[in-house]
Amino acid sequence: MVNDHQSHLYPGRVFIEAALEAADIKAHMSKQIRLRYLQRAAMAGVLIGIFYCAYFALSASFAAIPIGGTDLGVVGRLLGAFVFGWALVFIYFTKSELLTSNMMLSSIAVYHRRLTAGRALGLLGLCYLGNFLGGLMLAIPLRFSTLIGGETGHKMVAAVETKLGYLESFSGAGDLFVRAILCNLLINVAMLMVYNGYLTDVFTMALAMVLSVFLFVFLGLEHSVANTVLFTLVGLTHGIELLPAVGNIAIALVGNFVGGGLLIGVYYAFLNDRRSNI
Repeated sequence: MVNDHQSHLYPGRVFIEAALEAADIKAHMSKQIRLRYLQRAAMAGVLIGIFYCAYFALSASFAAIPIGGTDLGVVGRLLGAFVFGWALVFIYFTKSELLTSNMMLSSIAVYHRRLTAGRALGLLGLCYLGNFLGGLMLAIPLRFSTLIGGETGHKMVAAVETKLGYLESFSGAGDLFVRAILCNLLINVAMLMVYNGYLTDVFTMALAMVLSVFLFVFLGLEHSVANTVLFTLVGLTHGIELLPAVGNIAIALVGNFVGGGLLIGVYYAFLNDRRSNI
């Protein structure tokens, strides 16, 4: 009876235990076999870059369809957001390392004193470096192709201009920050559902991840790694203003950490902490 009572009071214990186990593995990899951890993080950057290119290609293709003057761009955005949603599924099932979901896992590990704050920052820093290198690995060959040229390239440049435009005012920076918070909150709600033991088949897990990313892409929320990869792709092919790009990523990183690390990671770690009587 006690155990049953506890399971109702702390229904997220399975999630916390799974998150701690995952964090332990990632911490071990980032310390003992750093090159392999970096490679796994780089693959996440490559996957994000490929799926992002597909998103812009779909958006550009539908926007160019002439049907009685009707703009089909929104259809392209819907389909593109759905396709981009599968990036998180590919990352999860290839065991690649994505910074934003690791923000949640490392925050839970710090809360439960399985990692120090410094160690967690080192893990996240190495993961971000790998994500960036993966985007760079994709951007270099694309520089010599036409895959992101034409209307697809124009869509990407326009997206970059919008993202850099947030830095033109204080209110714009605040808008960027809120969008970054909501972005990683959505992503890590999906990861919470994947780790919590209630979803027992891979299709439902995939659906949760696809829908969370679909929402953040279609709503125009801000993902620090996706922005990093996009800025790298556009920077090597069309050029980019460096300082505003760095500013965008810095704000997005902090917002993503608040959304995923604090509002999901620390929040659910406290919510399911049997040590607390509050």
